[in-house]
Amino acid sequence: MNTHQRIEFETILNEDLFSLIKAAEDVYQFRFKSRAANAYFIKGTSRTVLIDVGLASTYSYIEKGLARLSCKPEDLDMVILTHEHLDHIGAAHLFKGRTIIATHRLAANKIALRDDFAMLRKMFNEPNEAVHIDIWLEEGNIIDLGNFQLKVLYTPGHTSACISLFDQNRGLLFAADTLMAGGVMGGIFGSGSISDYIGSLEKLRGLDAKLLLPGHGRLSTTPHDDIDLAIARSRALLADTGQLFDALDARENFEPLMQSVRDLNKLDDS
Repeated sequence: MNTHQRIEFETILNEDLFSLIKAAEDVYQFRFKSRAANAYFIKGTSRTVLIDVGLASTYSYIEKGLARLSCKPEDLDMVILTHEHLDHIGAAHLFKGRTIIATHRLAANKIALRDDFAMLRKMFNEPNEAVHIDIWLEEGNIIDLGNFQLKVLYTPGHTSACISLFDQNRGLLFAADTLMAGGVMGGIFGSGSISDYIGSLEKLRGLDAKLLLPGHGRLSTTPHDDIDLAIARSRALLADTGQLFDALDARENFEPLMQSVRDLNKLDDS
């Protein structure tokens, strides 16, 4: 495989803060030149979906891009949220009552409880609007769009609630923040875990993926190379954290926390 080969994708709109790019037939990337995550529009023969929605502040670009593709927000059959971070779901409340919103059950729980820590609200300073999740997704679910069949893959690591979507017939891998072009990792947040991250990357490695459609940055036609790089980096990160843990006196550092738990339990028993 030539890892340096780059395919030029057709750019349909190119503005200061937003580009609309044709990734494949009937598949379009909404790429924001800001902190908002990429969104993807898939025009199926029987249904249309939008994967992730960016920030509330970038919603007008979603509208503009959809209009260019002859679609209104209310014409979408489903919005799929890959995980709970607000750069991916910030505009979701604007779809309320317009379309079905789906995400993994763990993300649905965090979103329903408005868990600001898990959703990174302070990091993105998004409006505190409720988002209703209509469908809770699980590993192995198939979302049938007619000419696309998106399989839900549970890929925790970045957070505990991350999913990826894979169309086996076309080799399309929508990996959100689990994997980006060049093997870039999405980071380990709150409920995430480096070991889970590695397991998820190993799962993606077993797919016959031909095109990577990531949560941030450019599209990639070398997903297996990207996965190998990300696995190497995540294993190095795991080794680094192991050395840090060995340098600490685990009992000394955890004892105050455990004492606090014991104290709280005593209060509950009284």
